[in-house]
Amino acid sequence: MKQLEKKIFSARKNYEKSSLDEKLVMKNPIEQFEKWFELAVKSNVPEPNTMILSTASRKGKPSARIVLLRKFSDKGFYFYTNYTSRKGKELAENPFAALTFYWQSLEKQIRIEGTIKKQTKEESDIYFASRPYESKIGAWASAQSKPIKNRSEFEKAFSDFEKKFSGTEIPRPPHWGGYVLSPMSIEFWQGRSGRLHDRILYSLKKNVWTTSRLAP
Repeated sequence: MKQLEKKIFSARKNYEKSSLDEKLVMKNPIEQFEKWFELAVKSNVPEPNTMILSTASRKGKPSARIVLLRKFSDKGFYFYTNYTSRKGKELAENPFAALTFYWQSLEKQIRIEGTIKKQTKEESDIYFASRPYESKIGAWASAQSKPIKNRSEFEKAFSDFEKKFSGTEIPRPPHWGGYVLSPMSIEFWQGRSGRLHDRILYSLKKNVWTTSRLAP
């Protein structure tokens, strides 16, 4: 344990791959996000659409987990999940959330905060239809976030739903669908040498985006 503590305590990485200038960024943060995301794809960042979704209960108790970005536009950032899961319940109680992207190989981080709402049933249906077969069955079989006795219990539920939908089109479960986070602020972070990082914050006020530089 002492050796591990020593490694954690002394772990350092010097960031020196790029810089970020508020005079050179795009005026619209969605366009800046697209620029960075395209770079992540071209740079072969593993699963660049992986993001941390942070939510909080009505009383402010936070929780976070990794989900996948499935779409983004001027309207916001889209993902899908079980509405009855912990995150689904927290979003129903407190419709504010945060997303975090971290691409270590590029020394870049993006933090997004905003309000959450469900996508329309039609939008969720379209995405669900595109999912792989096992993912569709899994959405029916998993009572996400609820305790189960063992894995066998889940596997039996999966098998039961396979039999139920055998030979038929698998519909979207009513408890599963999409959300869209409408951003109120988006921060772009670029690692720099000596921990003197670049941080550019976009803030939405009266439907107009403004930028500012934050101290590292």
